[in-house]
Amino acid sequence: MVVVGAGIAGIACARVLHGAGVAVRVLDRARAVGGRMASKYLHGRPVDLGAAYFTVRDPEFAEVVGGWRTAGRARPWTDELAVLGGPGRRPAPGPMRWAAPAGLRSLVADLAEGLDVELDHPVAAVGPGPTVDGEPADAVVLAMPDPQALRLVAADSAAGRELVGRRWRPVVAVAAGWERRQWAPLPAGFVNDHPVLSLIADDGDRRGDGAPVLVAHTTARVARAYDAQPDRAVGPAVAAVREVLDIAGPPAWTHAHRWRLASPDADRDTLFHLGADGVGLAGDGWGSARIETAWRSGTALGRAVVARLRAG
Repeated sequence: MVVVGAGIAGIACARVLHGAGVAVRVLDRARAVGGRMASKYLHGRPVDLGAAYFTVRDPEFAEVVGGWRTAGRARPWTDELAVLGGPGRRPAPGPMRWAAPAGLRSLVADLAEGLDVELDHPVAAVGPGPTVDGEPADAVVLAMPDPQALRLVAADSAAGRELVGRRWRPVVAVAAGWERRQWAPLPAGFVNDHPVLSLIADDGDRRGDGAPVLVAHTTARVARAYDAQPDRAVGPAVAAVREVLDIAGPPAWTHAHRWRLASPDADRDTLFHLGADGVGLAGDGWGSARIETAWRSGTALGRAVVARLRAG
């Protein structure tokens, strides 16, 4: 059994399979687990460059999060973000948003403990059988954005037909660190109808260490404009952050990360796909684009694969 993709959906799927006694390998081309729950060490601390936070609604996911909280890996962060831009700040109450002191990637790494995970392992093709790069497998799960999965399967296969034609939005995440905090207290804020920004998060606030670090997400239009050179998005993004938050001085350092497939344009009604050919699809492109949904998608698909394998 092979899972391709070591984000939270792929790891959650592998966790179910492993727990059921199914031998499973997780393959990922990246150098670390986590996918778009990416945290990068910048200037001595982890900075979340992918997802900004996660929410908890599902009772089973709540049990997992409870374990993380007890171990000090996750913390309730805020139940009120802000709407930025225009005349002042406006509150945006909502569910509790959760964060991770060591970065969101650390939560995926925790789930991956004890699994057979092979990093720096790109996969070129998943074929009938199913096979992974020509090697047979009992079943294969592709836990990744649709366009990435579509590059691995035939467009006219059962999986391919589920993947064709779905659009995804890009983002450039820009991290910026100052010598000291120069903005009013802010967990995070949505920047509505802005030509450059879609979100600003206070990384020191969500991490709980108070570091003067902000992470801004650009609009899809800006990300497309700077796709070939994402570092060039730093200037306009930082200028916009300083204007929106009324920050006088420039940052001491910056870092840009491009996400070509940050989130799907629309939700799906189903949590996963499992074809008669033994190829499954999971991730935050199934259901709604949330970390919790990605976990639910991978978990549900893992259980469906176990049921099929046991049925013979």
